[in-house]
This record gives sequence, C-alpha cells and structure tokens, in this order.
Amino acid sequence: MKKIYNFSAGPACLPQSAIEGAKEAIKDFQGSGISLLEMSHRSTPVVNLFEETTNNLRDLLKIPDKYDIIWLQGGASTQFSMVPMNLLPENGCADYIDTGSWSAKAIVECKRVGGVNIIGSSRDSLYTYIPKDALPIEGSSYLHITSNNTIYGTQFKKYPSINNDKCFLVADMSSDILSQPIDISKFGLIYAGAQKNMGPAGVTLVIIRSDLAEINYRDIPTMMKYSTHVSKDSMFNTPPVFSVCVVNETLKWIKSIGGLHQMKIINDSKASLLYDEIDRNTLFKSPVVYEDRSNMNVPFIFNNNNLKDEEFLEFCEKRGLRTLKGHRSVGGFRASIYNAMPEAGVEALIAAMQEYEHIHS
Repeated sequence: MKKIYNFSAGPACLPQSAIEGAKEAIKDFQGSGISLLEMSHRSTPVVNLFEETTNNLRDLLKIPDKYDIIWLQGGASTQFSMVPMNLLPENGCADYIDTGSWSAKAIVECKRVGGVNIIGSSRDSLYTYIPKDALPIEGSSYLHITSNNTIYGTQFKKYPSINNDKCFLVADMSSDILSQPIDISKFGLIYAGAQKNMGPAGVTLVIIRSDLAEINYRDIPTMMKYSTHVSKDSMFNTPPVFSVCVVNETLKWIKSIGGLHQMKIINDSKASLLYDEIDRNTLFKSPVVYEDRSNMNVPFIFNNNNLKDEEFLEFCEKRGLRTLKGHRSVGGFRASIYNAMPEAGVEALIAAMQEYEHIHS
C-alpha cells in the first residue's frame, strides 16, 4: 500500500503510537474489560488518566507549581471569550497583537467585554510578518498574542517582554504548543486546541497562573469561570475523556523521543529542509518574511501565474501527499508539518516539487 502523508492544518496527523494506544483504549481500557468510550468520568481509571496526562504535560513543559492545568471543551474559539470575561476588569482594556485570522477573532470577542488596544498588526501585508517591538500600554490588564499563525504561516520567534507587574502575557498556542521548550513563567495564561499538535479535536488545554484563576471581576456563567474547572480538576461536567486519552498517548510519545528539546531539533530540521527547497525551486516561493516563517505551517505559492494550483495538488495526491491546498484567503499550498509529521513526509513532498520543476523546466 502506498504511504500516505497528511499535511492537514488541523485536525492533523498523529503519532502512530498514539493511534495504536487509542485503539487499545477503545477496545479494552487498561485491562478493565470496558471501552474507555463507555467509562464514567468519575471512575478511578479515568480520574487516574487525567492525573497522568496533567503530570506528563507538567513534566514536559516544566510547568511551575503556581500554575493550574485544566482540560476544557469549546476549542480555542471559546477561550477568545473566556479570557476577557475572567481576566479583564470592568471598564478595563487589554492589548492585542493582530497577526492573522485567529487573533482578529479574539479581538472581536474581547471587544464584547471591554476595551482593546491593537498595539501591533500585520494586516497591511496580508499577515506576512510578525510586528516587532510592540509594548503593552500603561493600564492594560494583559497582552494577547497568537504564537503561531496556521493560515498565514508566521510564528513568534521571540515573545513580547512585559516589564509591568500589573500586566501579563496571554497566548493562543493552538498550533505550536509542544513543538519546542517554552518558559511558562513568562505567561499568565496559555490556551491551545488539541487538534494540531496534541491530539484530536474535542479538548482544549488551559495553563493558568493560580492567582489569575481566582479573579472574579464580573458575574459570568459558572461554566465560563476558570475557577470552576480548577476547583473540580476539569471534572465539573463530563469532560472529553477520549480526546484526553489521545493527548496523553501523544505526550508519552514526545517523552519517548527525548522531550521538547529533541522535538525542537526535529522540527527545525524538517522546516529547514522544506524552506530550502522552496527558496531553491524555480517554480515556488514563500510569501512570508524570512525571519518570521513558521516551523509548523509552511505556505508556498507558484512563481508563475500560468501554472495551476489544482494540477500540482492532483500531482501530489497521486503520490500520497494529501491536504496541501492553501487556505482560501491565501491560495497556493500549505504544508502543515507538526510534531507528528515524519521527516520522510517532508522529503516526499520535496521530491514531488523537484519532479514537478523538472517537468515544467
């Protein structure tokens, strides 16, 4: 059977060991004789699963004790609202750096709650770069960034500095969480949908500084309070148990290959291989400013307007290279090379690009 490589931006490819672990959990979870899909979230095996997953994440990311970890539902899109509802004072303002569609949506939701200062934006160039040297405005409660931009292929290589005890950094890390080591202590809150680098759709990770989880600026629905979920260890309502199980299998896989330092080495290598070919190949080019290119999502377009995107996509499809169509707002192609994409997949894409160049030279 032909090897298939899935370059989807999300839901994305998973480590094979995580898929195998998930299969076993569906059939018979830990020798219980019961599928994980039919187990109560109050049962000891499931409670232990959540504890193990949380501990594995804390170990991998070196999360300090003064931070809480919660597993929620609703995706990052729900966090666009939960963050300001919980962390923005009445009549307060927050700073946002606008680097793409997802940060723009987060801005819209914050405006429903309070004031927004857009202290940096790359919208003027169709989000092809990361604004530099953006500083929080005095009196702002927090600064929100989207660390990696799935659609446009940009990534923060250096996080903004905050030299103000009354302000903290918030990051949507949905598409580059666990791709490299990060200093958690620089953030007040990190959130991430799982379906790009951690697991399947259905679970959202929130890492929040414990003092921030206790803030109560306004009367909001119980389910929207971080304190609700912290106090109940993510068990206030029935959580996405199976999705958390797959996340745990992914965390174990990352540990098995050497942790986040080794993960970064692998990701740097894959991205370098692909960008080098894009820069070398006479048919293709990257629309992204060089120093801001993402290691996770690599958009590229034709140099020649006479070439048709659909023909190259079909050419790749026949070679087992799937889901390479660029987002409709950018066009062209996008290779999402998250943690689980093997280097062999990147090499197969490079070989197809070189073959296509030879045909059209």
